[in-house]
Order: sequence, then C-alpha cells, then structure tokens
Amino acid sequence: MSPSEALEALDVLDALDVRHGPGDGPVAFGGSLGALGPEGLLAAYRHGLFPLPAADVYASAYSEAVYGDAVEAGEMALLPGGADPYALAWWSPDPRPVIAADGVRLGSRLARRLRNRSTWWTSADRAFGRVLAACAEGRQPVWLTKELAAVLVRLHELGAAHSGEVWEGEELIGGVFGIAVGPVLSLDSMFHRRPDAARVAVADLGARFGAAGGRLLDAQWDGPHVRSLGAEPMARSRYLAELSGGGGGGAPGVVPDGAPLPAARLGRSARPG
Repeated sequence: MSPSEALEALDVLDALDVRHGPGDGPVAFGGSLGALGPEGLLAAYRHGLFPLPAADVYASAYSEAVYGDAVEAGEMALLPGGADPYALAWWSPDPRPVIAADGVRLGSRLARRLRNRSTWWTSADRAFGRVLAACAEGRQPVWLTKELAAVLVRLHELGAAHSGEVWEGEELIGGVFGIAVGPVLSLDSMFHRRPDAARVAVADLGARFGAAGGRLLDAQWDGPHVRSLGAEPMARSRYLAELSGGGGGGAPGVVPDGAPLPAARLGRSARPG
C-alpha cells in the first residue's frame, strides 16, 4: 500500500456514512492496517468503525462470495490497498452494546469476595503489551494479527489505546484493552488466568475512565457475557453522537489514571446485579 493509497483510504473513511450501513454485517472492506497506521486506525474508531481481519484465506473468500456483488455495485465501501481487499473487514454494529463507565456489574458474590479477602490489585497502562499478547494467546479464529497488534502498540504509545490489569502479587492474572475516543472507551478484548479476573479488569478500567471524565464503555459485540457486565443496546446514531461528546469533532480520548490500587475498593462500590 503506497502513501497515496493510505491517504486515499483515509479519505474513504472520512466520507463513509455508517449511519446507513448494515448493522449486522461489515460496512466496508479493504485497506492495510500497517499502512493506515495508528492515525488511520484511530480515525476509523472516531467514525464508529473497528477492524476485523479475516482469520485465513477461506474466511476472506467467504466474505468476497457474500459481499463481492455489493462492493462491485458501489453499495459497500472498499478502501484501497492491501493484497487481498477482503482480508480486512470494517464493522459498525447497530445497536451497539454499551456500559456506563462506572456501571460495570461485578455480581454480589464477586463483590463480597473482593471486599473480604482479595489481595488482588489493579493498574492501568502498566503492561499494555503483555495484555495484548495474552488476549491473542490461543484465540481461534485469529483476529488480533501481528499487524493489528503493532498498530495498537503505537496507539498506546500515542496515548489513545489503554489497558487495565489485575495482579496477584507480581503475576498478571487478568486484563482488558481498548481505544479511547472522546468520552468513549471501545473495548477490544479481555483475558483471565483466574476466575472473574477479566470482569474485575473491565470494572477497574471503567472506574478509572469514569473518574477521568469518560462516560461509556463500548463492548462492540453484543451477547450474554457483555449483558452480564451491564451492557445495554444503544442505537448507532446515538453512539456516534456520544463519540464526539454530544457534538463536534473527534475530541482527544479520556486518559485513565494508572496508579496501582487495591481491587477490594471495587467490591465496596459495586453495583448490584
């Protein structure tokens, strides 16, 4: 992907009106994450999009078989660049599952355990690379490719991608990462090495994000697990408005404080559910 193609891809992203795109499938294909770089990926998130690389050539071929006619007809956007245009899909689900930043549900049993006997502690942006690697480990199908991971690390270095970590002593036992756009933190993935450690990571990062002025956690994909965390569906039109803070351009994302804190505090402030 040449520099001119990267610029053209950014122009396509800027012109893409996802409000009228499908809510249950990809809204665009193509481009190269490596060539788009951190600024291009952040621009996509500002437009309510997130990338989903194809797991293999068979997944790419399936996308071409299903959506190729729509792309050829100009009904679905195609970003220039990339050896295989169907190897990278861009999604913008409608509705979008979101959680109030301070509204992650721990459940009464976990909250009680944290209050009474947990020695876990938490941090933010202390081990972004390790959280990223743990989220990719053993996952099938593979979506967190090396190319995507490299761009996410650059976004973290630029202060737009954040991780939440849960520790037992000096062992990293759970985590979550996502990208902040204005008052919204779009959560990409989580992992755990102890039961409920991922849930604690989401609650902790949400609390930190909310304390810094953030409003919403975007869970991206709806389902029973994110509903158990407190996610509720939000119409895409409203979600897009939230991304810009209720109006205006793409404001810098809220940055959570990363200081080490005891996980027990989350049990004391936990919401029922």
